[in-house]
Amino acid sequence: MASTTGPKPHPPVILFGYDSSPFTNKVRLVLRLKGIAFSYIPIPSMLPRPLLTQTFALPYRKIPILALGRDIYCDTSLIIEALEHFFLPTAGYGTIYPACPGMSNWHYKGVARGLASFWTDRPLFRITTGLIPPSVWRTSFGTDRAQLIGHALDAEKLGRKRGVQLSALDLHLSVLEPGFGNGVDWALATKVPSLADVALYYQLRWGMDISAGKGLYDLTGGGARDARGDFVGVVFNRERFPGLWDWFRRFEEYLGSLPDREMRRSGDEEAWKNDLKATPLLKEEDMLVPVAVGRHAMLDGERGLVKGAVVSVAPDDTGRDNPTVGTLVGLGVEEVVVETVEKGEVDVRIHFPRLGFVVRRVDGGGSKL
Repeated sequence: MASTTGPKPHPPVILFGYDSSPFTNKVRLVLRLKGIAFSYIPIPSMLPRPLLTQTFALPYRKIPILALGRDIYCDTSLIIEALEHFFLPTAGYGTIYPACPGMSNWHYKGVARGLASFWTDRPLFRITTGLIPPSVWRTSFGTDRAQLIGHALDAEKLGRKRGVQLSALDLHLSVLEPGFGNGVDWALATKVPSLADVALYYQLRWGMDISAGKGLYDLTGGGARDARGDFVGVVFNRERFPGLWDWFRRFEEYLGSLPDREMRRSGDEEAWKNDLKATPLLKEEDMLVPVAVGRHAMLDGERGLVKGAVVSVAPDDTGRDNPTVGTLVGLGVEEVVVETVEKGEVDVRIHFPRLGFVVRRVDGGGSKL
């Protein structure tokens, strides 16, 4: 039963991101659904990001980053699980895994996480990214993202392919449509939105906005102007996809009924850094987000992945040229925790998911596979 006295005090929660980042907004949605008070510190959409490198000695270039006290979480897949674990409904917070009425034995967490990580975060994101107006790719943002993905970007070619991407979006929506409507309010059989709703909504909302020109100025650091339009309306509309359309509007109404507990702050403030410095690190027994099984010690041992080893951690897709190197202080089947070799202004530990990342020992021990 949820607490009637409201959420309990918690360590500082600080989200670092930029407004036109879909993944930043994905975490914002979860924070709002759970009712967590947090600080939001805007950072540039492109490198360099001295606030992160100087404060935390963190070279990892993907966004967002979440600080829970002096424990820093990277990648939305882990950030969201950490928020769900540390801010429990029994302490007065909401949940992204609400129960399904009449289906108490169905644990859909894996389904929702899979939808987020392997559908909306990846193939659907590639489609919505393909809807970005070509003016964006002619700016320094295009140069930055070419470095991120490892090859040059042709603005004219990408502009010509927007129609192809719009057709692909139509296909994805067609696959989704049968699951909505006919008295079904949410993506899964829940009374209130779950992670599945967040995962689908944040990509559709961003795709609609960015394709129409909203947020281009922020995305490009002033290199392109915002515009107004409706590029995806020919595909995503109530006549073509009535179930999805009504669900989309219902989610926005639900979100609007919740208090917004975000406090926007400047990275130049010293107060938030002092708040972090005054917060103790998580105890060793609390360091990892609990999962279904323990780590496979034999397989990790064959690769030299043991506590105390110096490792490199980097995404397995883009951003591999900016690895984080540190001493391994926490190791689970789904999560690794490192203390960086170089130190920043605030002494922190960095948490990464293992799925979607390459963890490699670099101090001479174990296999390099």
